[in-house]
Amino acid sequence: MDDASTTLRALMDLVLRFSQERDWEQFHHPKDLGLCLSIEAAEVLEHFRFRTDAAIRDTLNDSNQKQAIAHELADCLWALLRLADVCQIDLAAALEEKIVLAAEKYPVDRCSGRADKYTAYLRSKESDNPDETQG
Repeated sequence: MDDASTTLRALMDLVLRFSQERDWEQFHHPKDLGLCLSIEAAEVLEHFRFRTDAAIRDTLNDSNQKQAIAHELADCLWALLRLADVCQIDLAAALEEKIVLAAEKYPVDRCSGRADKYTAYLRSKESDNPDETQG
C-alpha cells in the first residue's frame, strides 16, 4: 500500500474494518474522534517542540525517529478518516471545495511568497481601491 495507488475510500475501509473487528464503532462518535484527532496531532508536535529547524532535519534523517513521526501521522490520518466516515463527509470533495475558497482568500498576485493571514490581503486590496471601501 502506498500513497500513489491507494484511495481515501480504501483507507477508510481499512480502518473501518479494523474497528468493526474489535467492536470499536460504539466508541467512534464525532466528539470522541475529534478529540482523538487533536490529541494525535499534539503527539506529532511533541517531536518538534523546542527544536530548531536543523535539529528537526537531523531527526528526520534518523530512520527510527522518522518512523515514530510516521506512526503519529498515521494515527492522525486514522482519526481523520474515521471522523469523516462517521460524519459522512467526502474528504476529497471537501478538500477540493476548500482549495477553491482558499484561492479566493489568497489570490496569487497578492500573497505569493507571503505568510500573512488572508485579512492582510483584504486590507491591501481595500487600500488599492478606496472607492470600494466606502459605502
